[in-house]
Amino acid sequence: MKQQCVIFDMDGVICHTNPHHAKAFQAFFDKYEIPHSAQEFEEHMYGKHNGYIMSHFFKRPITGEELIKLEDEKEGMFREVYKDKVETIPHYLDFLSELRSRGFKTAVATSAPRANLDLIANVLKLDEKMDSMLSSEDVKQHKPNPEVYLKSAERVGVSPSDCVVFEDSFSGVTAGLNAGMKVVGVLSTHTKEQLPPCDFYINDYSEVNVDKIIELLG
Repeated sequence: MKQQCVIFDMDGVICHTNPHHAKAFQAFFDKYEIPHSAQEFEEHMYGKHNGYIMSHFFKRPITGEELIKLEDEKEGMFREVYKDKVETIPHYLDFLSELRSRGFKTAVATSAPRANLDLIANVLKLDEKMDSMLSSEDVKQHKPNPEVYLKSAERVGVSPSDCVVFEDSFSGVTAGLNAGMKVVGVLSTHTKEQLPPCDFYINDYSEVNVDKIIELLG
């Protein structure tokens, strides 16, 4: 069998972190007296990188040193909120074990900062279960640009057409499709209607198995 790979986004795909990100952003925006709403979070936060989010909510470009400072502050608040609550979307680790036992390469490709990935990876012991883990610091272009997915495929030595991506956001699904990969939509944050058309959808990992992945790659 030729080598195949499954690549996971992290927020909303491995762990349901988005409610905790929302809490951190609420506290952060309140501190800076920036107006925000649940509707705006849905449209302009989930699945987006911090440069976009900050610029949208502050209503001006946030870049360079200022972005680094504000991002560090907000992500620190998130890690504080989340550090004792790390858990996966149901049945994720079982599915991951099944993939590994059947010879699949596995990878993480997130728009989140490395410190967030490290927090979750340490609790879930992902280092020993992944062939590649990339975060926002590892790419120049963020999702919906496919760079993080193409780079992941290259790192594990698998052709993009032999990869399946698990994603929960509009920009993430778009990135996977732009990379020429099959995409499974994880409906943790959005409905099917709010995402670009995916090859398959799940609510949690009890609804997928390795045979389904092989069929998708058929």
